Amino acid sequence: MNDPIAIQQQVFLSLIKKASGTKFGKDHEFGAITSHADFVERVPIRDYEALKPYVEDVVAGKENILWPGKPIYFAKTSGTTSGAKYIPITKTSIKYQVEASRNAILNYIQETGNVDFVDGKMIFLQGSPVLKEKNGVKLGRLSGISAHYVPNYLQKNRLPSWDTNCIEDWETKVDTIVEETINEDMSVIAGIPSWVQMYFERLQDKSGKKVGELFKNFKLFIYGGVNYEPYRAKFEGLIGRKVDSIELFPASEGFFAYQDSQTEKGMLLLLNSGIFYEFVKADEFFVAHPKRITLKQVELGVNYVMIISTDAGLWAYNLGDTIQFISIKPYKIIVSGRIKHFISAFGEHVIAKEVEQAMRQAISATDASINEFTVAPQITPEDEELPYHEWLVEFEKKPSDLSKFIQILDDSLQKQNSYYFDLIDGKILQTLKITAIKQGGFTDYMKSIGKLGGQNKVQRLSNDRKLAEGLSKFKA
Repeated sequence: MNDPIAIQQQVFLSLIKKASGTKFGKDHEFGAITSHADFVERVPIRDYEALKPYVEDVVAGKENILWPGKPIYFAKTSGTTSGAKYIPITKTSIKYQVEASRNAILNYIQETGNVDFVDGKMIFLQGSPVLKEKNGVKLGRLSGISAHYVPNYLQKNRLPSWDTNCIEDWETKVDTIVEETINEDMSVIAGIPSWVQMYFERLQDKSGKKVGELFKNFKLFIYGGVNYEPYRAKFEGLIGRKVDSIELFPASEGFFAYQDSQTEKGMLLLLNSGIFYEFVKADEFFVAHPKRITLKQVELGVNYVMIISTDAGLWAYNLGDTIQFISIKPYKIIVSGRIKHFISAFGEHVIAKEVEQAMRQAISATDASINEFTVAPQITPEDEELPYHEWLVEFEKKPSDLSKFIQILDDSLQKQNSYYFDLIDGKILQTLKITAIKQGGFTDYMKSIGKLGGQNKVQRLSNDRKLAEGLSKFKA
């Protein structure tokens, strides 16, 4: 925090030096790189598909390909275009992952003085910790790998049991977790909000009590993976009271940021954790040779694609996430969405942050509450109607005035996105429409495509109709 630019330069030079003898380092003349400009000239931005030839060599058991030696794990994730993705994790990179998780909690204790929760039971809803092996390297989900690094002093308070954590079927697993935890003194609950929500609902169904009444010492909710705001009102309803929360920004590729304040927005970007960051303006990302900048050049409020180079051998790697800086002293960010997850069917380039802000405003101004939603363009509606954005919403409680709810959503989006305003104003698009999805419809849909639970998340925005058409079978 005190010397961020110098720290990032040290990380950059250290990464280049350590990897200069690898196949990737030799192919890209790491020996001649002394500056960021040299790096940009020699190392193009790549996504997983473009880096795949190197990754395949690593997976095949070859050494010194992307990083010296071999990784100690592969984090297996479900890719969209490339099938399964194998993200290398080294001894150093897993150390930074574990440290960041620990520091997020220690930072919370230091800021608030709240420490009682460490004596209660803790649960992290995660993937199975059972690891397979591929050419001498252990393979599993990141959350399952991380389960092996819970320190001994927390093990006695940790739930669920190992056997329960190993259950693969998500619904069976959640039901078993409910059985194991319903009579325990739970103080910390962590996981992706949409799946924690399922756990809370089943607790409430079984006990007839609010979660906060059932767990009187439940003090802290730790989450990551998706924006919590669309779920906050529903969670507070399920819990029956407010609890503190800590937002994390972890991925298989690295642990990037955590919330460092209960009174200020945003997450502190971790600059001394073996990751060198570059940033590209999101609206310039798809042009030829977009400008790549370092931390020193970032501006507040700009939507950037985050590019990373890491001590696990990912180089100028497009993670796919977009972020915005909300502070530069210190450097704090919010996650604004995914570079592939936007709607620009008509040039509007609507992003996740904008639809989530609109939904938050609509909920707070009406009596509605929601479980989940996604947005897609309807380019060719019937009866020669104007095109529109279709919002597929699973309501927990429908608004008593749906037209008012829609108007708040649309007005908010117009205020946030001038392109969308121009398209509505110019009669290119009509006001958005809502398609109600039945209770449990999103869960049923995720189950139908084999992506229920774990680290799987519902895509907030699509530029096509695939997700919308899949959900159409689950209309209310």
